[in-house]
Amino acid sequence: MTTRNLSFFFDPRSVALIGASSQTGSVGSVLVRNLVRGNLDAPVFAVNPKRENVFTLRSYPDVTSLPQTPDLAVIATPPSTIPNIIKELGAKGTKAVVVISAGFSDGGQEGRELKKAMLEAARPHLLRVIGPNCLGIMAPHAGLNASFAKIEALPGRLAFVTQSGAVATAVVDWAHEKGIGFSHLISLGDMSDVDFGDMLDYLALDRKARAILLYVEAVTDARKFMSAARAASRAKPVIVVKVGRSAAGARAAASHTGSLAGSDVVYEAAFRRAGILRVSTLDELFDAAETLSKINVPKGDRLAILTNGGGAGVLATDSVAEKGGRLAELQPETLAALDTVLPPNWSHGNPVDIIGDAPSERYEASLKVLLEDKNTDAVLVLSCPTAMASGTAAAEAVIKTAAANNHVPVLTNWLGGVSAQDARRLFSEHRIPTYDTPHDAVRAFMHLVDYRRSQTSLMETPASIPVEFEPDTARARTIIQKVLDEGRDLLTEPEAKEVLEAYTIPTTKTHIVSSPSEARDAASRFTGPVVLKILSREITHKSDVGGVALGLETPDAVEAAATTMLERVREAEPEAQIDGFVIQEMITRPGAYELIVGMNEDAQFGPTVLFGQGGTAVEILDDTILGLPPLNLHLAREMISSTRIHKLLRGFRDRPSVDMDALDLALIKVSQLVVDVGEIKELDINPLLADQNGVVALDARVVVAPYEGHPHRRLAIKPYPKELEETIELEDGRTLLLRPIRGEDEPCLRAGFAKLTPDEVKMRFFVPMKTLDHLWAARLSQINYDREMALIFTDHGAPGKTEIYGVARISADPNNESAEYALIVRNDMTGMGLGTLLLKKILAYAKARGIREVFGDVLRDNRKMLHLCDKLGFETSHEGDDLSVVRTSMAL
Repeated sequence: MTTRNLSFFFDPRSVALIGASSQTGSVGSVLVRNLVRGNLDAPVFAVNPKRENVFTLRSYPDVTSLPQTPDLAVIATPPSTIPNIIKELGAKGTKAVVVISAGFSDGGQEGRELKKAMLEAARPHLLRVIGPNCLGIMAPHAGLNASFAKIEALPGRLAFVTQSGAVATAVVDWAHEKGIGFSHLISLGDMSDVDFGDMLDYLALDRKARAILLYVEAVTDARKFMSAARAASRAKPVIVVKVGRSAAGARAAASHTGSLAGSDVVYEAAFRRAGILRVSTLDELFDAAETLSKINVPKGDRLAILTNGGGAGVLATDSVAEKGGRLAELQPETLAALDTVLPPNWSHGNPVDIIGDAPSERYEASLKVLLEDKNTDAVLVLSCPTAMASGTAAAEAVIKTAAANNHVPVLTNWLGGVSAQDARRLFSEHRIPTYDTPHDAVRAFMHLVDYRRSQTSLMETPASIPVEFEPDTARARTIIQKVLDEGRDLLTEPEAKEVLEAYTIPTTKTHIVSSPSEARDAASRFTGPVVLKILSREITHKSDVGGVALGLETPDAVEAAATTMLERVREAEPEAQIDGFVIQEMITRPGAYELIVGMNEDAQFGPTVLFGQGGTAVEILDDTILGLPPLNLHLAREMISSTRIHKLLRGFRDRPSVDMDALDLALIKVSQLVVDVGEIKELDINPLLADQNGVVALDARVVVAPYEGHPHRRLAIKPYPKELEETIELEDGRTLLLRPIRGEDEPCLRAGFAKLTPDEVKMRFFVPMKTLDHLWAARLSQINYDREMALIFTDHGAPGKTEIYGVARISADPNNESAEYALIVRNDMTGMGLGTLLLKKILAYAKARGIREVFGDVLRDNRKMLHLCDKLGFETSHEGDDLSVVRTSMAL
C-alpha cells in the first residue's frame, strides 16, 4: 500500500482518542488539549473505560461504544492493548490510526511480535498506521493537532516529515518564532506501515504543500522510496536532512529507529539520482525551503555581489569559492554603465563595492545595471551599517528595483543586529530572501544552484551508447554457477575475467599453469614481458602476500619468480590452497591511469556501482563515487565527472584525453552485468587501465552467492524491461520493433511529434501544440518502469536513432490499482492495425502487472479511437459537465 486511505489522516470527518486522560502531564491529557483547542471542524471522541468525561469530552468505555465511526483514531495506550484496539477500529470502519505508544521496535522480541500482530489486525480492513513511537501529526489548514507537541504549528506551505518526534517538537518551536508555517507535519516514528515513500507520494499531489522537507534516519522500502522521490521531486522541491553521516551517527540512528541507517554514501547516491536536494542541518533545511519558495531558481551558478563594504564582499567571495559557485564576469557594457552611476573609486569589478557612504539611490542604480547583465544569474546585495546612509532606505530601494526586474533572483544580507531589523522585516514582507551573514546568503544561493543542477540532471536526455554491445549473459551465469556448485563464493582471477569478457569488457591475455616449470613454458609463448600472479581460491589481495611479479622478461625469470613466490606465499598464508599461477601479458601504457570500477550490495538500496581512482592506494586516495544501477550514458558520465581524477582524464598540457567513450561504456557494461546476474555480490576491477587507446581490466575480483528470483527484484530502480521487446511483421512484409520507450528516445519522440497533423495533436493532447518541448518529451520518455509503461513501434536500431511510429502508454497510481492509458499512431502508419495491436499489448501488460482498471479520456470527435475502444470492450461515461470528452474504462 502507498497512498491508500492517507487522506483520512489529514482531513478527517471525526476523530477518536483512545487513551484519553485528564491526568496532568500525561500524554493522553496533552493529546486531548491539542485536539480540542484547535479549529478542527469535526467531532472528537474520547475513549477511557475508567471515566465518564475527560475534560469537556464525554468518554466512551471502548471503541465499539463510539456513536459513529471515526475516520482517524489516535492511540496512546500500553503496547499490549493496541493489536486488539486496531482490530476493533478496523471492524468499525476506521481507515487511519496514529499510534503514539512506544515499546514495539524498541521492545525486544515481545515488541516485534506486538508490531506484527498490530499490522495483521490492520491489513484486512486496509487500515493505515502512522507510528508507533511517534509524536503524532498536524494539519494546520484543517485545524488538526493530533500530537503531544507543546506548541501548535502555524499554517503554511511546507510539509515536514520526520522520523524523530523530538526533532518535530524542536522544529515547531523554532518555526513558530520565525513565523514559518506548515501544510503538514508528520512524525513517522518506527514506520511500521506508513513510511517516507507513502508520504512523498501523497504530498506530491497535495497542492497545499509547496515543498516537502524530510528528516531521515533510515528508509525501509528502497524501491518504493526511489519511485516516490523521483515522482515528487519532479513536481516540487524535496529537501532532505539525512543524519547518521558518521559511523557513530549511523549507530545512534540504528539504535533509535530499530532499523539500519545504511551507508551514507549510498544515501547520497540515492538522493542525487532522485533529484532531491540534500542539506546538512535543520537550519539549512528551512533556509533552502524558504529560498525556493520565494524566488525563481537561477539559470546558472554565476553570482554578482553588490556591497557597500569591501570586507563583506570578500567574505561572500570566499564563500562562493568554498561552495563551488562562480563570481559573474561582468560584461564590458555593465562595467561602463556602472561607471556612470558610481563614484570613481568603486571597485571596478565583481564584487561591486559601491563605497560605505552609498545612499539608497546608489543601491537602486547599480542593482538595476547588474540585473541587466547577461553573465549574471543572481545578485547578492550586502549592506553594512554606517552613520552616513540609511540601511532601511537602501532596503526599500532594493525591493523596488527587484520588483521591476524580477527575471534575475535577488538575495540580501543586511549585516548587524538592531539596525538591520527593519530592513529584514521589509524584505520578508516583500518575499525577498534575507540572511544574517554573507556565508548564509551564499549558501542559500548554492542551494538554488544545486536544486537547478539536480532538476537538470533528472530531465537530461541520455545520449545513445556510442557502440552497442551484446552481452553473453548465459556464459557469465554458467561460470558463476560452476563456482557456486563447487561450494565457493570467490571467483579466481581467470574466472572473473572470463565473466568480464562475456560483457565485452577488455581484459589481458591470460594462461593458467600449475607449477614453476609450466610457468616457464607458458612464458615462452608470449612475445614480450609478462606478469606472474599466484592463483588461489582463498587469497583475495595477491599483492599483500607477495603474490604478484611484474615485468618478467624471460622464461627463466618467470620460473625463478614462480619458485620464490610459492615459498613467500606459503609462508604468509600457510593454510591457503595454492592452485597454481596466472601468467598474463605485461601491459605497458606509459601515461595510462589506474582506475577502479566496482560493485557492492547495500543492505537497503541493493547493488551500487563504484567508480574512481584505483590502484593499491585506492582507500587512501579516497576519490570514488557511487551510483545506483541501471546506468545510462548520462549517468555514467555524471559519475566520472564527479571525481577529482576526471580533470586529469580529460587531458592537460601534453597529456591527451583518455578514450572517454570507452570509459563510459565500461561503467555501463558493469552496470548491466549487475542488473542481469543476481548472484554477484561484490565486484572489483582494479586497476582498470585507461588511456587514449581505450581501457583494459588488469585485475578483477568477483564474490558470488546463491540467489533465487528475478535479478531485477534486488535493485532500487527497476531497469529497462528488455523481455518486452518483440519483432512484429506488418501486412506489407516489413518488420518493426515493439519495445518499451527509453530516455534516449526523447529526440525521436520530438521528431515524431513534428510529423503529426494539427488534428492528430488535438485528438491526443486536447489542446493545439506546435512543438513538443524538451521537458515534456523528457517526462514522456524517461519513465519509471515501476509505475509507468510506454510501448513504442520503431525500427530496429540504437535508441535515439530510429523513428517512432506509434506509442501506447499507461500511468498507474501509486497503489497499482488503476492506470490511465493513452495511444497515438502516426497518420502515415494508420490502416495497418498498429493502433489495435499497441492497445492490446499495453492492456495485456497492465493486466499482468495486477492493475485492476484502465481508463482514458477521449474527445467525442475522435471517432476512430472511440470505435477502437468499443471493439475492445471499453465502457464509456462522462466525467463532470464537459460532454465533449468521453471517459473510457475497462476492468481487467
